[in-house]
Amino acid sequence: MLSKTIEEALNNQIRVEAESSQIYLAMACWAEVKGLEGVANFMYAQSDEEREHMLKLVKFVNERGGHAKISQLKAPNVTFKSFKEMFEKLFEHEVFVSQSINELVHISLQERDYATHNFLQWYVAEQIEEEAVARTILDKINMIGDDKGGLYLFDRDIENLTVTTAAIDNPE
Repeated sequence: MLSKTIEEALNNQIRVEAESSQIYLAMACWAEVKGLEGVANFMYAQSDEEREHMLKLVKFVNERGGHAKISQLKAPNVTFKSFKEMFEKLFEHEVFVSQSINELVHISLQERDYATHNFLQWYVAEQIEEEAVARTILDKINMIGDDKGGLYLFDRDIENLTVTTAAIDNPE
């Protein structure tokens, strides 16, 4: 059974994950109209992934005797000065999501809700990966600079980008 404090905190995280999905979707739309098909496809996939994160939380809340609430979302930014600015905003948002997850973990420990704490460890590891991907993309964008040929190759290759982190168990 979830305490009201945990239920409220989890419902807040449901909103954060839903807004994350919307942010990625807005970025996909912006990239698509700019002719960055690879970036757009990457962002569409990320949007879907964030929605899955939200649904996982919804099911957890409901299964634990709480009531998942779907709330109004803030409208995401829909324009960017450059694709570099877009990815900088993405990285900033992923850091924000990590902080939100960390606060949720802290609350679960304060409430002595070890089932929720255990459930949240997947999100902790996922955020390490999300930040690593965003950092890797920014590193690549900084290498490209203003080179249009580099942008073309980046756009083509981003759909196949993989980042392995120590937090994710990837046995080969």
